[in-house]
Amino acid sequence: MTATKTNSKTEDKSPIRKTDKQIWLSVSESAKLGGIDGKTIRRAIKNKKLKYKVGGNRYAIRLSSIIEFCHDNLKLRNKFYSQGLGQYVEKFKKNTPTK
Repeated sequence: MTATKTNSKTEDKSPIRKTDKQIWLSVSESAKLGGIDGKTIRRAIKNKKLKYKVGGNRYAIRLSSIIEFCHDNLKLRNKFYSQGLGQYVEKFKKNTPTK
């Protein structure tokens, strides 16, 4: 059995795309993180206000799209900051060490 050497310094020429680092959520996860109802998420998908993809018979919604959607409307923004992910923003800022 002969071992072959491979070049360990080969370059990967495929560029890292911004979409490779996106977080995709289900409808129910999106609703929980947004502090809104799942029906609101489905209505936004129907009206093309969210960036999503379909896998099988399930929606996958981008987290950044949910945050932008919740900030488009005052009522949704208030729900985002009172019941959704936004309620933890100040806690994150306080716990982040400064250099």
